[in-house]
Amino acid sequence: MSEIASKGQLRLAFLRWAVVTVPFILLLGFLSAKIAPAGSQNRWYMMLAKPAATPPDWVFPVAWTILYILMGLALAMIIHARGSRLRGLAIGLFVVQLVVNLVWSPLFFGMHQVGAALIVLVAMFVAALATTILFGRIRSQAAWLMVPYLAWVVFAGILTYQILALNPNAETLAPSSGSTQVIEL
Repeated sequence: MSEIASKGQLRLAFLRWAVVTVPFILLLGFLSAKIAPAGSQNRWYMMLAKPAATPPDWVFPVAWTILYILMGLALAMIIHARGSRLRGLAIGLFVVQLVVNLVWSPLFFGMHQVGAALIVLVAMFVAALATTILFGRIRSQAAWLMVPYLAWVVFAGILTYQILALNPNAETLAPSSGSTQVIEL
């Protein structure tokens, strides 16, 4: 017996995946951000000279929450595309770009490695662009959901580059959060 699923059944199957992928990606993003304090909670970051285009602190968690939700929905669409021969590769590439994404915050805010964080952002953009292109070959809606993320990564790259230019010795401004340095009085 071969039946074709109705639109309602397909929508429900997609939603089942989205109920898993969206919270999971949000959780990973949250955990990555909690490894090292960010924004005004980070003494080192507050000491940096920042470019004029730096948004207020509240923008970052709001933007990342929206971006992670969109990424989770895009991933759910691809996971749900069971008939695609590119599905496995697309999911694998998504995982790679997500891992690179999750490395950035601890590297920048925790280890104070601005130059390395910029290199990670370039790798993140390349991996996210490849993921978006591959998603587009499977489901165009999934690719469009990735576009705001690509734009944000470019913006983050510009900010990181400007921070690096304004703070050539950024690593030495304060001990990293992983440091065991003791200050003698």
